[in-house]
Amino acid sequence: MVKKILLLLLIWSLLLAPATADTSSIQPYLDRVQERIKEFSLDNGMKFIVLEDHQAPLISFVTYADVGSVDEPEGKTGVAHFLEHLAFKGTQHIGTTNYRKEKPVLKSLDRLFDKIQAAKAAGKPQNLAKLERKFNQKLAQASKYVQQNQFGRIVETAGGVNLNAATSTDYTIYFYSFPANKLELWMSLESERFLEPVFREFYQEKDVILEERQLRTDNSPIGKMIEEFLNTAFTTHPYKRPTIGYEEDIRKLTREDIKQFFATYYVPSNLTIAIVGDVDPTEVEKLAEIYFGRYSKKPAPPKITIIEPPQQETKEITLQLPTQPWYLEGYHRPNLNHPDNPVYQIISRILSDGRTSRLYQSLVEEKQIALNAQGFSGFPGDKYPNLVVFYALTAPGHTVEEIRAALDTEIERLKTELVTDQELERVKTQARADLLRTLNSNIGMARLLTEYQAKTGNWRNLFKELDRLSFVSAQDIQRVAQNTFVPQNSTIGRLLPN
Repeated sequence: MVKKILLLLLIWSLLLAPATADTSSIQPYLDRVQERIKEFSLDNGMKFIVLEDHQAPLISFVTYADVGSVDEPEGKTGVAHFLEHLAFKGTQHIGTTNYRKEKPVLKSLDRLFDKIQAAKAAGKPQNLAKLERKFNQKLAQASKYVQQNQFGRIVETAGGVNLNAATSTDYTIYFYSFPANKLELWMSLESERFLEPVFREFYQEKDVILEERQLRTDNSPIGKMIEEFLNTAFTTHPYKRPTIGYEEDIRKLTREDIKQFFATYYVPSNLTIAIVGDVDPTEVEKLAEIYFGRYSKKPAPPKITIIEPPQQETKEITLQLPTQPWYLEGYHRPNLNHPDNPVYQIISRILSDGRTSRLYQSLVEEKQIALNAQGFSGFPGDKYPNLVVFYALTAPGHTVEEIRAALDTEIERLKTELVTDQELERVKTQARADLLRTLNSNIGMARLLTEYQAKTGNWRNLFKELDRLSFVSAQDIQRVAQNTFVPQNSTIGRLLPN
């Protein structure tokens, strides 16, 4: 606990530091953290990163699957997100009262679903009604074997907290925390979850996901705008597709699609696990061999080879929906591993990080033409070349064209005027403090360790991030701005009321 308080004090000192602040005060702490990190790989290729930290009797776990929506086959969008949902439905031993009897019922459901799809395609409504009655009967039969949320109840009963998962364009992660004496329970649960998943309640969960898509996208004007914006900005790269998937694809997905996707991408060499907290790394390795060593070594999954061609002209998309007016502007930029990545991070912060940022000061405070003005870099992911995006919600009585003109003025300033030393150091201090806050959380630390391992090839690159940010100069910002913020590299989105 003393170490945690010291770190919080150091973070606070960084926030209040003068413009000349550097990372020297925190570097010894980060060096000590790195010294406590152990790593090992199993013979099947699964990688483990373990950070021993005895400040509290807690352990946080992150399972990072290096697969996201970019990896989905054409016509099967949404399968990665669907799989994440089903990973909580249990195994042959968890979530069922009798898997031996449940298994043939699930297979019958799958066969009936295929017949229903065929009847729809053939235009035979008389067959369709009969098949759907049988399907609903089998669905009710299958439900009798289900023990609802048994996986979650086991975790909660044992003192587990924050059980959750997330699917992005680039990856899928599963995470939760346990008391320190539940390490082996986690090993048992997590290894079984991905050793022999059943993917039960597939058809019920499909309805849940379709409702989720309706809420996030179909009934959300800004959700629709973002989907269309990405589809316009990218012509070939799968970043153009929504992570949740297209409705028509979700409806056609089968349980076999999930199985095939799982078999291809949830192989040991594509999984990285981080364990942070009150653990003994030697014990972790011993238990990992026992539980995760059961996984068979399998071929590495295919990699994305599609390259988005350079944009040659301004792209524009306008939607008219029942909404307040929004304006979006995006520019293509390189991926996370590019040397200029920290420059893009600083540029994004200068323009749009909080109330002291240029966009907020100009568009919201001074001109009062926007209710909100922000941006972010690395959208919709950063594993591959992506976008830096700026957006604003117009204030009553003002237009998106006013927003566009004001935004272009601020972008032009970056291209023609060097950022002052004072502003640059303030933004760097904010960036360092944000990173340190994340590292101060066991779950945050575990997530970043797995992400940097998977995306950059080495978790140690996470701890080089502070230095990379500190080396960004005003000249770097101007150079990158001049190369990036040009009309032929831009995509403009207008969301207008109808």
